[in-house]
Amino acid sequence: MRAARLGDDAAYRRLLMQVATWLRGITRRSLAAAGRRVDDSEDIVQETLLAMHLKRDTWDETQPLEPWLRAIARHKLVDHLRRRGVTDHVDIEDLSETLAAPANDPVGPAADARRLLAGLPERQRRIVEGVSLDGQSAQEVGARLGMSEGAVRVTLHRALKALAAAYRRDRS
Repeated sequence: MRAARLGDDAAYRRLLMQVATWLRGITRRSLAAAGRRVDDSEDIVQETLLAMHLKRDTWDETQPLEPWLRAIARHKLVDHLRRRGVTDHVDIEDLSETLAAPANDPVGPAADARRLLAGLPERQRRIVEGVSLDGQSAQEVGARLGMSEGAVRVTLHRALKALAAAYRRDRS
């Protein structure tokens, strides 16, 4: 890759051949693990090679090439599976009694969530409750609070970031 980035076309062709062979194995194993046909692996290999070509200047020469390539291949595989409508689904109906905790449980995840939400400023708390808990759209919450949809989204992002930070502080 170093030689190819310096303009050595022969080195770049060798790199592409070696990477393509390596990628075929990875994508076939990944598709098989996802329960998909390995016939689609060549499409993913080609997309990965194209991405590698377009993004080759982002590779840090002080780092190994393989993790960088694996990350690109993983993203292309995920994109491919999403386009094909592959999703992970775990049916939790059989576990609902085990997972459910009383709403007024003074200990546990629900109590933690209530306590963390209570620590937010009122507007942030109302937005998180409306969007994340009640399933309202940002537009609906904005109309109720007299805010634009964009402002609701920004405030929601900031509130979720604050909740994550508070959660991490509690766990350390």
